[in-house]
Amino acid sequence: MIKLLLVEDDANLSYIVKSGLQDLIGGYEVGTAANGKEGLKAWEEFQPDIIISDIDMPVMDGYEMVRRIRETDGDTPVLFASALVLPSDVKKGYEIGANNYVKKPFVPDEMDAHIHAILKMKEGAKSKDETGCCKFGAYTLNAVRATLRNNDTDQMRTLTVREAKILQLLADNKNEVVRREAILSRYWDTEDDYFASRSLDVFISKLRKLFEKDERIEIKTVRGVGLMLVVR
Repeated sequence: MIKLLLVEDDANLSYIVKSGLQDLIGGYEVGTAANGKEGLKAWEEFQPDIIISDIDMPVMDGYEMVRRIRETDGDTPVLFASALVLPSDVKKGYEIGANNYVKKPFVPDEMDAHIHAILKMKEGAKSKDETGCCKFGAYTLNAVRATLRNNDTDQMRTLTVREAKILQLLADNKNEVVRREAILSRYWDTEDDYFASRSLDVFISKLRKLFEKDERIEIKTVRGVGLMLVVR
């Protein structure tokens, strides 16, 4: 069963779409949120297979929600369903990281077709690379096995799961800044912000030691913003 997160501030429309999708053959497990702020929390807790979101919502709009999600999650498909259909609106949606853009109003059967098309494309892309590996400089990181190989020396190091995840996030965004808040919200489940921040510093210090003899690789702190894996 497909886990779907529906972010929509119109309660009546949310109910109609949720009920319609749940009644389709195969069915959906549908979680709902009424704005982008609630959507972010639901995305973390519900871990959906796909997100359908309105754009024009109170508290936090769909653009901002997806922008924050894409800071750490480039994998979960996002489909914008909105009455904002100017070319500039559609362009912004795709630039932020949406996988599709559907005009309101729509019917559940139509949405079901879009969802299966997106998930089919996702599975096709996944089948091309199921290794969980990413390469940067002379290194190959296997985030699934939590190993880091230096391809020049053939030396293999074993990482902790969290070290591997943090390094993968930085490597996926190499030469770009990743906000500290994005890393903390993704990999620390704690109400103690001070502890989480200090813990992240410890992990970054350990990761830096992996590359201390390689001038081509640097984990750089951008003060007041975040961290960046610099690959020369």
